[in-house]
Formats: sequence, structure tokens, C-alpha cells
Amino acid sequence: MNPFVDSWISRLGYLYATSVGCVWGAIWSTGRIRREAGLIVFTGLPNWAFGRGGVCVGGVYLTDTNDSPTVLRHEAIHKRQWQRYGMLMPLLYALAGRNPLKNRFEIEAGLEDGGYLPRR
Repeated sequence: MNPFVDSWISRLGYLYATSVGCVWGAIWSTGRIRREAGLIVFTGLPNWAFGRGGVCVGGVYLTDTNDSPTVLRHEAIHKRQWQRYGMLMPLLYALAGRNPLKNRFEIEAGLEDGGYLPRR
């Protein structure tokens, strides 16, 4: 059993990341803030404050306007990944690569829901 995966250590990392996400969102959000799909969703952030269409940090989703139900379903899976890996998540995600079509975390979260592939 790995003490850093799905453990109290990873949960502490998830909680820390969630608090950082909340602070970042509270500073930069000019839009609606709500709880949806198990996430704290901050909207109205400037585009430089997050990557791609939005970013999940712990249990927080930060975006400008990219908050459709399908995107939030995708981001809820990233939240679970944060719970599983804690503060290893940023490192593991970076090692998986920037190409979402090859990144195992994006594939697991659903490329169509994430907007990386067109809906069938």
C-alpha cells in the first residue's frame, strides 16, 4: 500500500490544494461562485489566472465562463484525482504531458466532456 495514494496524506494535500484554489478564486473571481457537481466553482476569472478553459485545484474549479454541465462532470473526475494523489497531482499531471489526447488524467476525465474531442 502506497501511503501517498488514497491515504490521509493525499487527503491533506487535497485539502491544502482546495484552500489554495479557494483563495485564488476569491481574489480573482468577478463572476458567480457556487457549489456544483461536488466542486466549488469560481467564474469570471481573467484568462491568465488559469490554464486552458479552466483548472481544477483540489475541489475547486477556476474558469471564466467554461462551466457547462459536461465540463463540470469532467472536472469532478479531476477532483477525485486530486483526492487520490494529493499534492503529487501537479507533478504527475506534468509528467503525463501537455497534450490532452495523451494525458492519462484528461483521458480518464473524458476527452469529450472536457471539450478536447467533438461530441459523437
